[in-house]
Amino acid sequence: MAWRDHALELVDQRVLPLRFETVRCADAFETAAAIRAMVVRGAPAIGCAAAFGVAAEAWKSREFEPAAFEAALMRTRNVLAASRPTAVNLRWALERLTRAVQGWLDLAPSAIAARIEAEAVRMFEEDIAVNRAMGAAGAALIPQGARIMTHCNTGALATAGHGTALGVVRSARDLGRNPSVIANETRPFLQGARLTAWELMQERIPVTLATDNMAGHLMKAGQVDLVIVGADRIAANGDTANKIGTYPLAVLAQRHRIPFYVAAPLSTFDLRIADGTGIPIEERDAEEVTGFAGVRWAPEGVAAFNPAFDVTPAELITGIVTERGVVSPPGKEAIAKLFAG
Repeated sequence: MAWRDHALELVDQRVLPLRFETVRCADAFETAAAIRAMVVRGAPAIGCAAAFGVAAEAWKSREFEPAAFEAALMRTRNVLAASRPTAVNLRWALERLTRAVQGWLDLAPSAIAARIEAEAVRMFEEDIAVNRAMGAAGAALIPQGARIMTHCNTGALATAGHGTALGVVRSARDLGRNPSVIANETRPFLQGARLTAWELMQERIPVTLATDNMAGHLMKAGQVDLVIVGADRIAANGDTANKIGTYPLAVLAQRHRIPFYVAAPLSTFDLRIADGTGIPIEERDAEEVTGFAGVRWAPEGVAAFNPAFDVTPAELITGIVTERGVVSPPGKEAIAKLFAG
């Protein structure tokens, strides 16, 4: 992800690892389309992309009269907010910019556009710093030579840089802990197979790919020391929404007495939702289940489930790694303390 000439440039994650291509988003509508199509994905990255989408639209509208400029910003917020419903970082980024803009309305639209751009860049830089702080906090949980199972993609591609769960792995590697990773392929969009495996190979961190349904066998065989995943939304009590397939991993980890950690920034917590029952679960197109990359393997006309996320109850989570430390065990009071300071 890069901000150049008042437009957002995204690595197209749909074509990795076979090709490295970028997509340029010059306004909010192109940015929202890229988020919906999963050109960019990962909760922190979606939040940063949304902020840059607002900045791009503000730049395009900078010559408008004030009333028209404000109306354009409102349309921008609405179209971006609707692009994906589960990842709360998107809403968090839009709300932060909206609050900031309310204090700038006495300025000319061109001046507001410049301030929105600066704020979006600041949010991007803050996300990298937050990820590194999470990495430092989480690295203390990683034993020497740990065999770590992860799900979906939580590295630099899913954030502004460094990563959440994979950021913990990177930080542990930098401390000389020599971790290795079992990357679950993460059906149906194959983020683990395509993206996590690719990122770890670029980092020269040992990685072995496994299909999602191998997890229980590998745990039973003693080949997994801990599990660490990311999150798209965490309720006030610690219930966590993450990529579909995370919940059964947590159940299996508990059965085999394996620590199960979540790594997520404070912007992923949604204290307005009491527990996981209030987290909206995105349903995506059935075509993602019936085939991939133009290859169809299911019969035409078959119905298919495709929830993009599931919710892991807090009681199955050993700890949540944040930029302010590790909450273990997670719960409403412990989480509230994170936001008290």
